[in-house]
Amino acid sequence: MDMNQMSFNPMNWHQLCLSSSSTVSVWTIERSNQEHHFKSKLIQLPLEDGTFFNETDVIFPPSLPKDPIYGPVMPLSAIAGLVGEEAETFRPKDDLYPLLHPTMHCWTPASDLYVGCEEGPLLMINGETLKVTVLSKIEEAPPMDRGNLISPVTLVYQKEGVLASGIDGIVYSFTIKDSSYKVENFLEFEQPVEHLIFSPSYKMLLIQTEKGSVYIYTFGEEPTLDKVLDACDGNFQAIDFITPGTKHFMTLTHSGEVCVWWIEDCARAGKIYLNTPVTVLACSPSSLSAVVGTVGGSVHFLDVNDVESPRVVHKTFLSESPVQHLVYDQRGMYLFVGTSEGNVFVINAKPSSSFQILGFTEVGKDILQISTVSLLEIDIVEVMVLSSLAETGRSRLEIFTLPTILPQVAETFTDERGRLRDELIHKYLYEVEHTLSSAVLDFQSNQIYGFCDQVPYICSYLLPEEEHSGVYILKPHQKVQSRHYGPGMFYLSSHGWWLITIAKCGILCVRDVYTLETFARCRSHSHQGHGIQLMRISMDGQSILVNGRDDGTLVYLKWKLFGGNLASEALKHYQHLLISLSSTMNEENEYLIATPRVSLDLGSEAEHTTPQNVKLSIDSSLEELVPDDAMKEIPWIQQKSQQAIEKEVKLFSQKRKEIKNRIKVLAKTVLNMMEENEKVDKIAKLEQQEFGLDLEELERLKDESEKEVSKIRKNVEMHNLAKSYLAELIKEECWNSMAVKGRALKCFHLPYVVENFPMKERTDEELKELKRVLQQKKIETECLKLRREIVEVQSPAVLVKQRHEEDDEEEEDENKTVKNTNLLNYLLGSLSTDFGVDTSLLSSQLELHSREEKINQIILLKDIIYKVKTAFNNEFDAAYKQKEFEVARVKERNVRVQEIILDLDLGEKVWQPGFDDSEKPERTLVVESWEIKARRHVNPWQKAKTGLIVTREMERWFQSKSTDMRFRALMDMMGGVLDVKKEDILRMVIPQPDFMAKPDALWTEEERKQFKDYEKKVKDLNEEKDKYRKSLEAELKKLQTSIQESTQNFDDYLKRLFERRVKAEMVVNQEELKINNLVFSLLLNEELSSRESFLNNYLTKKQEEKNQISEAIQKSREDLDVYREHYDNLLAEDKVLDRSFKKEFSEIPGHQVDILYKLFKRRPRIHKQKVNLDTTNIVPFGERPGSGKLNKDNFAQLMKAMDELDNVNNMPEGLDPLIWDHFCITRRAKVENEQKVKQKAAGLMEMMAFLRKRVEEDEQVQQEIEKVFQELVLLQEEKARCQLDLTIQILLKQGQVELENFQLTLEYSDAILINKNIIEDLNAVIRIQVSNLYHVRSA
Repeated sequence: MDMNQMSFNPMNWHQLCLSSSSTVSVWTIERSNQEHHFKSKLIQLPLEDGTFFNETDVIFPPSLPKDPIYGPVMPLSAIAGLVGEEAETFRPKDDLYPLLHPTMHCWTPASDLYVGCEEGPLLMINGETLKVTVLSKIEEAPPMDRGNLISPVTLVYQKEGVLASGIDGIVYSFTIKDSSYKVENFLEFEQPVEHLIFSPSYKMLLIQTEKGSVYIYTFGEEPTLDKVLDACDGNFQAIDFITPGTKHFMTLTHSGEVCVWWIEDCARAGKIYLNTPVTVLACSPSSLSAVVGTVGGSVHFLDVNDVESPRVVHKTFLSESPVQHLVYDQRGMYLFVGTSEGNVFVINAKPSSSFQILGFTEVGKDILQISTVSLLEIDIVEVMVLSSLAETGRSRLEIFTLPTILPQVAETFTDERGRLRDELIHKYLYEVEHTLSSAVLDFQSNQIYGFCDQVPYICSYLLPEEEHSGVYILKPHQKVQSRHYGPGMFYLSSHGWWLITIAKCGILCVRDVYTLETFARCRSHSHQGHGIQLMRISMDGQSILVNGRDDGTLVYLKWKLFGGNLASEALKHYQHLLISLSSTMNEENEYLIATPRVSLDLGSEAEHTTPQNVKLSIDSSLEELVPDDAMKEIPWIQQKSQQAIEKEVKLFSQKRKEIKNRIKVLAKTVLNMMEENEKVDKIAKLEQQEFGLDLEELERLKDESEKEVSKIRKNVEMHNLAKSYLAELIKEECWNSMAVKGRALKCFHLPYVVENFPMKERTDEELKELKRVLQQKKIETECLKLRREIVEVQSPAVLVKQRHEEDDEEEEDENKTVKNTNLLNYLLGSLSTDFGVDTSLLSSQLELHSREEKINQIILLKDIIYKVKTAFNNEFDAAYKQKEFEVARVKERNVRVQEIILDLDLGEKVWQPGFDDSEKPERTLVVESWEIKARRHVNPWQKAKTGLIVTREMERWFQSKSTDMRFRALMDMMGGVLDVKKEDILRMVIPQPDFMAKPDALWTEEERKQFKDYEKKVKDLNEEKDKYRKSLEAELKKLQTSIQESTQNFDDYLKRLFERRVKAEMVVNQEELKINNLVFSLLLNEELSSRESFLNNYLTKKQEEKNQISEAIQKSREDLDVYREHYDNLLAEDKVLDRSFKKEFSEIPGHQVDILYKLFKRRPRIHKQKVNLDTTNIVPFGERPGSGKLNKDNFAQLMKAMDELDNVNNMPEGLDPLIWDHFCITRRAKVENEQKVKQKAAGLMEMMAFLRKRVEEDEQVQQEIEKVFQELVLLQEEKARCQLDLTIQILLKQGQVELENFQLTLEYSDAILINKNIIEDLNAVIRIQVSNLYHVRSA
């Protein structure tokens, strides 16, 4: 159970509230002697808009209207098929609405609950009825401050309202009256407030912030807010000792909080907020100053002469990359700053130099550690930088040397951009063939110690004595096991004799620098918190600070025994270093004290910004200085770069002017050339890009265009691939998987379209299931026949039925085309028998009661649908083949028709039938060339190849034609044919004689005779032409008539097939309707079964609950009887003590006995503490009910008061002291017994109330069980009714039932459907019995 808050009711410990981010539950605690019973009730929360959702009872939903056709409406859990505990709370996704999310709650003196929500509303929950009320907020003018309640983090009750803290750091006061409340700002803090708690007197309020700070607010005429604990702002990011490391140390958090602490008691001495995200911290050995690196690339220098109030004295903006490393050399001469972009800046560490930046050098980007060696005996400082080469799996070491006189000669050591010259600082590169997590340089500068990253080893590497160029590969010289796991870090002590290692395991080891053996070891942190992050050691070596990585702890270590050679060497080096640095420290500290404070919001002076009115910026083409009034802080490295550029600009200004002039002349020439280019012909015109003089830019643009083209081509290819894949899926699903492809068939002349039934091949499982059902039906039929032959008695009705069957048997055999069924068509519910489908194995619709029968019927109906579709598809295939034949025959005849039309020169268009795409759908899957609208892309080599082939073919053809003399002669003499065909008569023409060109008067007799012969030939030819033309026209008409008749006959056939298709579709719909009705009845049966299973499970659960309650009642009664017996015994003992008093003191006089009896009945008065009136007005809960501890305290106070009554001063006069002592003992026993009787009486009342509650729960559970039984009975009746009330499908002919007046009975709830054959058989039996009776009477 995920809970955020738990609280007891202050006025009644029997109530407990638990709340989470989504639920609120109230628990009731009941006690019976030593047994406690917990019972929870879940609170119904309102919706996000403050309204309430009316939830219906899921277990026993209200009765829904019953559908007269589709049966009862089941609950949603039954429809979902849930039968377990999840059905009790099931709600569909569409019925889920977002509720309010509680955050905190508090109790009121009236035992009510106030609940704050994440969305803002405040809820009030009645403690008895658990009814939720959404309190309305009294809106006023919005305040001008930043406070705005979003969600209360904590709630505490006060009189007339509550105090709530929000995530905005403001404590609000809610004044609640009736069902509304008013919000006012009470207190305001810098961080969110997480906890609020009142003191018992309600005069003080304890407040805890998210950061961990604790405040106390004291109420009164002049309220006060006191800070009890000021916590640090997050985990420590960096630590270091303040020189010399014997009194103070500093810590740094990520948010910029710098704190100074005392070493003795680890108490905080002072702090300062930098108000910026920071990374690292380092303290200077040569002055009481410290430096802090930021994420923004700045370094802040702090003055810590006054540890109670450290201050910022200088700020330098080095670069825009975060500062990762800050390292002082051992003498405090230089500060080395490593950034994330791979630059190491060298800064003068003396405050008197205003922390001058001396230069920078470039190293690897991933800097892991910076190590220095600065000894008093030498005048140089050696620096080693370790960086990682992740791509090669190696580590790089870069070592360079700085002279102590560098501040005086800094300009000679750097170039114009501030970069230190490698040849002057003697920079050497080394690489290690494996990765190191840490490395340090020993004080002799001839050896490097490295901590291996991947393996648990510590290695030493000897540096070469001679100088080298390039990269030198270092080999391990000494190798020992680190006895750490995980990557670690190295640190050298100030005297260089100790090598300290830390790692992820959380163990700190102090080793000898020469042997690498561990002589001190300490586990300061746990490996579960990822071990140690940082370590710092003081100058004298006596103090060590260890900071955890993720556990949020800082450990201060000190030697238990500090002596011997190691201690003496450390102290000797410490004293020698202090003496050598004392004068420098005094001077620098005096300068620090005199340096004014620097504002954190402003940058430093000349090193941070450029002059106020000028900003250097370089134009990409002209490199001109542009003034800019808008001032922006510029990093030092960028300033140096701009100053170098400015100097170069001034140096080469004359040369720049000459280049500019030449560029202008060249640009003018190019423009003239472009103007001339526009005037020339198109064939001679150059492209505009060819005038570009920047060849590199042209090449770049060309590469970019090629990249863009390749990118577009790739996207198009991927798009085409996706489309192809989708097309393949669609083709596989809708075409390849179809055993019968869907296609249509159109008429030639009529607008009829007939479609077949697309069908998939039946799976093996379906065929196996069908085979099983068919076999089962055949077995049932044979069993029924055998049962009738063996058991059935030949009744008169059966004889009459057999006689009728024998009379009609011959007619049925003659007209029988398909196998008859024992069901009539109107009871069969479909016309499937018209398609030759066997329906004899189908069960009657009136006999489908069981689930198995319905499933078998569905399988048989699906088989019938498949057969009906198959039968029609066969007819469709026959018609399709017929159309193919008709189309082929028409095409064959159209060849002759086309020839006749050409011979007769009619100019008519021949009708050519064909198939559409719907008739041949496979053509849709093939893309023809004419469908492609885009121009086909042909490669140059393909064009050349095609041209060469065409040229060769033309040459070959001309060559063959030129050598074929016979063909040329035939074409010239006889028109290319050897014999004249009959079809050529219409084209024959008799040539005119040549003399007809002369006038008739000039003709000779011979020519006149030739003319007469010519006219005769022309007349004969025309007669032949007319005769042949008439024959062609008759043949044309005959062919057209034949085509028309054949296509018309096919259209008539297709028209009949269309009617057949409509009937087949009707049969399929009829069978599918029957299947849907059966499927719905199966679903309804499943819902009823699920509901019944759920009710049985729920009944079992309630019966188990009742058994548990019965056992609890039995045990409670037994305990009550035992407890009552004890109570009666105590009560009897009390009465015995009262009655036997006078017998106990019968030896003394009677008047003394009476006095003692009065004292025996006397009880001391317990004086209650007077409650202060002010406290009564403040404390909201007043007097709370007593608890067990309070009763014990009251009894102890009573016994203390009895001591006063037992005093000798209260003894009657003349009474023996021994008798008085005996009397006191007897009275004390009586008082103790009375207290026991009171306690037993209170316990007895609790046990009786507990028993009464259990009896009420038992009665409630019994009522629920009876309700479940009633629901089960109704459900079983409904289930039986659904199994008997069948939905059947009956065929009625159109117009069979016609009524003049529409007066029909639509309610058939009490009607029964009976088979007509049963009535007819009964009528036949009645007629036979009547006939027999008539014959008997007449006889």
